[in-house]
Amino acid sequence: MKLGTTLAAAAALSLLASSIALAADGKTYKVGAAVYGLKGQFMQNWVRELKEHPAVKDGTVQLTVFDGNYDALTQNNQIENMVTQRYDAILFVPIDTKAGVGTVKAAMSNDVVVIASNTKVADASVPYVGNDDVEGGRLQAQAMVDKLNGKGNVVIIQGPIGQSAQIDREKGELEVLGKHPDIKIIEKKTANWDRAQALALTEDWLNAHPKGINGVIAQNDDMALGAVQALKSHGLTSKDVPVTSIDGMPDAIQAAKRDEVTTFLQDAQAQSQGALDVALRQLAGKDYTPKSVIWERYAKDVTWGDGTAKNYILPWVPVTNANADALYQQVSGSK
Repeated sequence: MKLGTTLAAAAALSLLASSIALAADGKTYKVGAAVYGLKGQFMQNWVRELKEHPAVKDGTVQLTVFDGNYDALTQNNQIENMVTQRYDAILFVPIDTKAGVGTVKAAMSNDVVVIASNTKVADASVPYVGNDDVEGGRLQAQAMVDKLNGKGNVVIIQGPIGQSAQIDREKGELEVLGKHPDIKIIEKKTANWDRAQALALTEDWLNAHPKGINGVIAQNDDMALGAVQALKSHGLTSKDVPVTSIDGMPDAIQAAKRDEVTTFLQDAQAQSQGALDVALRQLAGKDYTPKSVIWERYAKDVTWGDGTAKNYILPWVPVTNANADALYQQVSGSK
C-alpha cells in the first residue's frame, strides 16, 4: 500500500473513531438547515455535502433541511418554527442579510445555536463560516479587467438585492472597476441567482446595446451560464464577450474548460460541514473535535483553534485547466 493511501486511510479511521465516540455517549442533536433556496447548483451541493458530514451519517445529528424559496419571510417563519420545535441548532443561509436579524436574536435568546454559512447575518454575534465575498468580487472584476485590457463596456448581473453575497461581491467589483476609468458599467440588474432570468436579462441587454457590450460580470455561476447561452444565441463567444463568475459549480467548471467563463470556486462542503462543526462545538463543549475533512484540506488557510471564532473565512480557488478535472470531481459528488 502506498504511503499516501495509508495516511488517507488512517485519517478516515480517525474521523470515524471520533464520530463514533461522540455518538456513543447517547447524545443526539436536532439541527435545522435554513437555506435561501434550492433551485441553483450551489445550494444543492451545499445541502448534499452537509448530509455527508460524519455526525449526520452516524445519527449524532438529526438533520432537517428547510427551503426558504428565496423569501425572507418564509425563512423567518421557518426559524420561528424550529425554535418552537426545540431544535438545538440552526445553520442559516439567509436570502437577506438584515431581514432575519430579529428572528435570529430571538432564537439565540432561547438557547438555540445559530451559525451563518455561505451568506452573512447582519449581526456580529452570529458566527460565520464561508468566503470573503468582497474578495470574490475583486477577483472576478480583475479577471474582467485583464481580459479587456482595461477598456470596454461591461454589464453586471446581480444576485438577490440585499443578500450579503450580492452586497459584498458588488463592493469588490466596483472597487476594482473604479480604478479603471476606461471600463464603463452600462447596465446592472438582478437575476436572483437564476439561470433562466439571467438568460432573458442578457438577451434584453444585447438587443438594447447591439455590439455595445464587451464583458459580462455575473455574481454567480448559474447566472453566468444563462449569459453564455444568450451570447451564443447572438452568435457571440467568450472571445467576443468574456464572462466572469463565482462559485465553481459543475456546469461552470465544464464551461471554464471550454473557455466560456472564468470562475472561482467557493467550497460548499467546507461551508456547510464547517458550519455544522462550529455548531456542534457550541453544543458538545470544549472537548469536541471537528469531524469534517475540510479542516485538513484548508489547514494553511483556516485554523480551527478551539472552535469558537466568530469568522472562519475560506479561500477562493481559481478554476484553471490544471485543476478543473479534480475540482469537478470534488463538487459533483463523484470524489
